Amino acid sequence: MLGLAVGIDYAMFIVSRYREERAKGHDPEEAVGLAVCTAGSAVVFAGLTVVIALAGLSVIGIPMLAKMGLAAAGVVTIAVVIALTLVPALLGFFHHAVLPRGTRKAKEPVAVASRAGKPNAGTRWARFVLRRPLPVLLLGVVGLGVIAVPVLDLQLGLPGDEVKPTSTTERRAYDDLADGLGPGFNGPLTVIVDARGAENPEAAADTVAAEVAKTEGIVSVSPPVFNEAGDTALLSAVPSTAPTDSRTDQVIHDVREQADRFRSETGATVLVSGMTAMNIDVAQKVKSALVPYLAVVVGLAFLLMMVIFRSVLVPVKAALGFLLSVTTALGAVVAVFQWGWLAGLLGVEQTGPILSMMPLFMIGIVFGLAMDYEVFLVTRMREAYVRGDRPDEAIVSGFRTSARVVVAAALIMMAVFGGFIGAGASMIKMIGFSMATAVLFDAFVVRMAIVPAVLALLGDKAWWLPRWLQRVLPRVDVEGEALTQAHEGGEAPQSPTEPEAVLVR
Repeated sequence: MLGLAVGIDYAMFIVSRYREERAKGHDPEEAVGLAVCTAGSAVVFAGLTVVIALAGLSVIGIPMLAKMGLAAAGVVTIAVVIALTLVPALLGFFHHAVLPRGTRKAKEPVAVASRAGKPNAGTRWARFVLRRPLPVLLLGVVGLGVIAVPVLDLQLGLPGDEVKPTSTTERRAYDDLADGLGPGFNGPLTVIVDARGAENPEAAADTVAAEVAKTEGIVSVSPPVFNEAGDTALLSAVPSTAPTDSRTDQVIHDVREQADRFRSETGATVLVSGMTAMNIDVAQKVKSALVPYLAVVVGLAFLLMMVIFRSVLVPVKAALGFLLSVTTALGAVVAVFQWGWLAGLLGVEQTGPILSMMPLFMIGIVFGLAMDYEVFLVTRMREAYVRGDRPDEAIVSGFRTSARVVVAAALIMMAVFGGFIGAGASMIKMIGFSMATAVLFDAFVVRMAIVPAVLALLGDKAWWLPRWLQRVLPRVDVEGEALTQAHEGGEAPQSPTEPEAVLVR
C-alpha cells in the first residue's frame, strides 16, 4: 500500500520538475539533471524521513510492529532508488512523452511565459487565504479539533473473529459460541499456578481455583490440570464478557492483583495468560509507547525542519500541524470503527477496539507524508523570500509552483489508501481508512490552508533564526537552489536572516 503510493508520488515530483525545466527552454538532458538535483534531493529527504520514522517502530519492543515498520521502510527505500535512477533513465528514452500536448506538437521548444502570466488555481487560493488569514486559521483548527474529539475515547486491542464478515465460517462459529455458551467463552483466560514453592500443590491449586471463581466477572473455572511433575497446574477461567470488552480488562487486572495474596497464603505463584490477556497486554504496551514515540517523531520533525528552513517558528508550525492531522485522523477512526458512525457505509459489520499497532504505524507513515508536503510547499516560499520577495509574495510564489504537485500527490495517496477500504479484512480496511483520512486532513487542511494562514500572520517573523543557531545549524539546500542559480549564471541570493551567509555555487 505504502510502496505504491510513494512510488507514484516520488516519480511525479521528478517528472513535474522536468516539465518545468523543459518549459524554461532547457534541453532534455539538462532538464533531467536539474530535476534530479532539485526535486530529487527533496525526494531523498522525504524518503529518509519516512524510513527513519518507520524503522523507529522497532524500538517499541513488539516484534510484529518492528517487522511491519522495517518492511515498509525497505519498500520506501526502493521507491526512492527507483525515482532517482529508473525515472530519469525513462525520461532519457522518452524526452517528450510527459510534456503537454501543445509542447509535443510544436516544432521548436516552447519556453514558458514570464512569471507574471495568468495566475493558476494555486495562486488564486493563496491570495484568498492572504486576504483573510485569521478566519481561515480558526476555521481549520476548530474544524479539525471537533473531528479529533473522539480520540479521547480511544480503546486499543487486537480484533478477532468478531469483526470478520458474517459470511465467513469463523464469524458464524464465533456468534454461535457466544449465543450458546456466553460471550466470554470465545476468550477464556489461562491461569497458571506454579506450586513448586507450596507445601501442598493440589491444595494450593484448589484454593486459587476457588478464589478466582469468586472474582467478579468470572462465570466458571475449570478444575486444575497438573503436569507430570505435579508442581504446576493449569486453570481455564471464562469471563462473562467478550474478549474485546473493556470490562474483560478489569477482570484480568482483578485476578492478577490477587497474585501476591495467593503467594503469601499458599506459596504458589499465579500468572494469567491466554490470547485474550496477551491482546490486552499488547494494547497497553502500545498505548504506553504512543506518547513517547509521538514525542520523538515530533522532535525529529522540528529539528529537520529547522535545518531545512533555517527558522524557529516554521518548524513549530510544521510539528503542531502534524500533531493536529494525526489526532484528527485517529478521531475519525474511533468515530467509525469504535463508535460505529458511518460504519455501514464503509462495510464495517462489527465495531470494537482499534487495532493496537495501527496508531503507531500511522504516526510513522503520516509523519513522512506530512514532511513531504511541507518540504515541497514551503521550500519554494523560502526561495522566493530569500530572493527578496515580501512574505505575502513568497507565499503566492510557493503556491503557484508547488500547490498543484502537492494536491496531485495527496489525491494519489488517498486513491491508493482508499482502495483498501473495500478489503474484507477489518485490519486492512481500518489501516486504509486511517491513512486516507490522515492524508486528506494534512494535505488539504493543514498544508494548504493552515500553513499559509499562519505564515501570513507571522510575516517576516516566520523566517527568524537566532544568530547563534545560524552558526551551529548545517546548511542544507534541499531544492538545489544554489545549483539552479549557478546553472543560470546568476549570483546565489543571500538570506535576509543570514546577511553574512552566501549559498555556495
